[in-house]
This record gives sequence, C-alpha cells and structure tokens, in this order.
Amino acid sequence: MANATNVRVRFCPSPTGNPHVGLVRTALFNWAYARHTGGTIVFRIEDTDAARDSEESYQQLLDSFRWLGLDWDESPELGGPHAPYRQSQRMDIYRDVAGKLLAGGYAYHCYCTTEELDQRREAARAAGKPSGYDGHCRELSAEQKAAYEAEGRTAIVRFRMPDEPITFTDLVRGELTFTPDNVPDYGIVRANGAPLYTLVNPVDDALMEITHVLRGEDLLSSTPRQIALYKALIELGVAKETPVFGHLPYVMGEGNKKLSKRDPQASLNVYRERGFLPEGLLNYLSLLGWSFSADQDVFSLSDMVARFDVADVNANPARFDLKKAESINADHIRMLDVKAFTDACEPWLNAPHAPWAPEDFDRAAWEAIAPHAQTRLTVLSEITANVDFLFLKEPAQDEASWAKAMKEGSDALLRTAREKLETADWSSPESLKEAVLAAGEAHGLKLGKAQAPVRVAVTGRTIGLPLFESLEILGKERTLARIDAALEKLAA
Repeated sequence: MANATNVRVRFCPSPTGNPHVGLVRTALFNWAYARHTGGTIVFRIEDTDAARDSEESYQQLLDSFRWLGLDWDESPELGGPHAPYRQSQRMDIYRDVAGKLLAGGYAYHCYCTTEELDQRREAARAAGKPSGYDGHCRELSAEQKAAYEAEGRTAIVRFRMPDEPITFTDLVRGELTFTPDNVPDYGIVRANGAPLYTLVNPVDDALMEITHVLRGEDLLSSTPRQIALYKALIELGVAKETPVFGHLPYVMGEGNKKLSKRDPQASLNVYRERGFLPEGLLNYLSLLGWSFSADQDVFSLSDMVARFDVADVNANPARFDLKKAESINADHIRMLDVKAFTDACEPWLNAPHAPWAPEDFDRAAWEAIAPHAQTRLTVLSEITANVDFLFLKEPAQDEASWAKAMKEGSDALLRTAREKLETADWSSPESLKEAVLAAGEAHGLKLGKAQAPVRVAVTGRTIGLPLFESLEILGKERTLARIDAALEKLAA
C-alpha cells in the first residue's frame, strides 16, 4: 500500500453537463490533500461515453474550476509525464492491458447472453442466494468456446475475482472486508471491444502512479474489484503498488436523500449565477464531511490547505444546508477589501443583469455606496436591487412596500420631512437623520416609523442600505423630487 510521501491524487470527471457540487467537494478534498502534503494532483478526463460526453461540457468543466481557483499539476492542457490525460486517447493502452489479463489467466471470455444472465439471477434470488454473476463461463474448454462462437455469440471480457475475502483500510471508514459472494466476477471489456470504467479507471490510476484515491462513497462497492485488479496488474508488471482508498461521505439534499444532479441546488452554475464567491462556496463545501475546528467555520483556502487531512473526514453523510452556505458566503463578502468587493460586483452592475441604462450608471455614486452595501449582501447578485435607486430615473416601486409604509398621515409626514430636508446639511448623513427625526417628532413618531415613508418614496423599498448615507449619495435634488412624486401619488 502507498504511504503519505510523494502523494499523487487525481480528479477524473466525465464531461457531461454542468458540474455538481458533490463533484466539486470531491475535487476540493483531493486538491487540498495534494497541496497540504506537497503532492501532485492529476486532472484526468473520463470521456469514453461518446453518447453523453461533449466538448462543450469539457470546456464548461475547465471554466468552472478556473473560476473556483482549483489548479492541477498534470492535465490535458498542461500535459505531464503520463500523457495523454483523456481516456478517449488511451484506447490502445486498455486493449494491451486487457490482452495481458487474458493471457495471464486473470480474465476470461464470457459468452452468456443478457437473457441467460437475467434468468440465472432471478433463480438465485428465488433461492435466497447472491444474484451476482455465477461464474458460468469461468472454465470453458476450447470446444465450448468454439461452439458458442459457431452460434454467432460474442463475448465480453470478465475479470476473475479471487475466492477469498478482500480486506483493506479505508482512510475515512477504517478496516473493511468484502466476502467473495458479494463481489462476483465482473465485466471489463464490452463485446464490441470497448473497455469499461471498471478497467480504464484503475489502469489509468496504476499507470499514472496514483497513491491515494479519494472519491465518493457511491463507488465503495467497486473498491474490492479494483484491489483485486491491482494485484493482477502488479503481478503483470503494469502497476507498481495499490493505492490507498478514502471514500467521502454522501452529500444529502432535501428529505435526507442523496443530492442528485437533478436537484436544483446541485448545479455549480446556480451558485455562480447567484453571485457566490468561489472562496465562500469552497469554504462551505469543505464543511460537508470535514471540520476546520470546533469553533471556526469561516476560513480561507490557504487555511484549509494548512490543516486538511483526509483522515479527519467524517464517514457520516453530510447535509447540504443552503442557509449555512449563504451565511458563510456573506462572511467572505465582508472579508473582501472594498476594491475587491466593487470589482466582484461588476457583472451585476452591467447588462444584462442591471435594469438601468449604461449611461445612467454613476461610478462615483457606486464607489461611495459600496462600503455600505458590502455589509448587507448574502450573494453578489443582491447588489442590483440594493443600489438600483441610485441609477434608475425613478425608484422601482414595490407596491407591497408602498402599502406597508404609506399609512394614514404619511402625506403630512412626508411634507414635513421635505421641509426639514430642504434646509439640512447635505454633506452630513447625521444632519439628514436629524431632519427626518425632527419631522417624526412633529407628528408624534419615533425615527423608525418616520423614516419608513421616506425610504419607500426615495428607494421604492422598506428595507435597504443605510437610509441617510443613501440620501446623501443620491443628492438633494433627486431626493426631494422623489418625495414630491410620492406626495402626488398619495394625493391621487
């Protein structure tokens, strides 16, 4: 078995559709372990399914991981000592290894039809026996093979599993044992000669000298098969050693079901489009099965790398909690310096996200309001609704907010507030606050009640950025014009 020196891990997705957050969590744990140990991370593409794989999905994968800031040491783009790093370009290698396994007696041709396999499985179930492959073609004579071929049958290649239990130590789950009746002989090459995942994945790991296989719990049942195949590959001189395995816990979604690709909250693109920071999302995903410390949930990627050890991963399923993810992202937004924050918001301040015309965007006003906005956001996409009052010719009136704020007597309050604001010092938010406070006192209202109609008249909403700083940045002329418009609406 491999040890923790000269660690080589791999991340090997299939280019099929948008990346899933569970896939990203697996990539993150591999990346963090490689960086923590000073090892190597290999980015390999499993693209042997021509019906589902696409170049567009491959480019999407690359773009997603660049956005996340996760890098690789060897990959299709970077190259490396074990190129090529796309399975579709390694078919000759798989054919050669399959031939060696057959020649060495580690694998055999199986001529059973799908119907025959189904019948025998059903009979085994009815008898209360394991329903895996029963070894029917394990010891065929040359005459039996010839007879099958004369019938026009084609054969798959099956790997011959040993007849004794397989025990290994999982880095996350400890010692595990699988008995032979639970791990029957399995297919490694289709009848058309196409290699299966069960062959190509461990062969690539062997030839790329992967020392640690960190992957999802859903692949645990295939591990004894791979360990048996590794033993054969070592005896054939194809592999040097068997890697250490660590199976990461399931990520659970709603109703404590495994988060699937079909779940709305599973797609990485959802979080990117909402304006999660890569650092915030990765911070949260790292907590799905691992803990930085008992009293700290918010940390940087470099902090994670310094502390991460796969041996500390919890075997229990981890539940995806969107509120917690948003809360951690909000913390990361607040941790940005103001320049980084304003830069990060740029996509949402321009078309197609922004509801204002490009010529109405005032950069000075944006830079003035940004420090106040930064403390309020959960995700970056919220910035548009928070600052739109500055750049729209009229506020985007939310009728529910209007109805909530504009109670009986609001018109009188607004008229008084307008008078007080007319003579206020507009270079001082405190002076504007005093003006609205005085207006409220004139009508027997505390500041909270007095400022609500002013806020809705000026910004269109009952909740938003600090009101008096917002008024100062919007300016006297536009503020008073909006109060006048609200008074006209109330009069109508």
